Amino acid sequence: MGKIILALLLVGLIAYAVRSRVYLRRRRTGEALENAVPSPASVAMGELIAIAGGIYLSLILLVSFLKISMPDKIIIFSMSIDPLALIALSIAILQPVILSVYYNVRKS
Repeated sequence: MGKIILALLLVGLIAYAVRSRVYLRRRRTGEALENAVPSPASVAMGELIAIAGGIYLSLILLVSFLKISMPDKIIIFSMSIDPLALIALSIAILQPVILSVYYNVRKS
């Protein structure tokens, strides 16, 4: 039961992050993206994965440079996950959400 809730929560957060990225991209460019060949969701998903990958590489370099001992895997609801990948994905998912909140607060 816990795995299902965690998976649904993760899918919901990813969907919200992709939606926020599409909104932020439209806001930055100021143009309608309907005429573009790739869909806004596919571009946002690609950016999300690219950002998470960049954060992951930076975290690996930081951990190896500082010689921090990290566990190889952590277990969450009997799922084995790389802790640095989890941190990188969490940061990549939360970044557009935090930017959306920031723009909404700044706008009002």
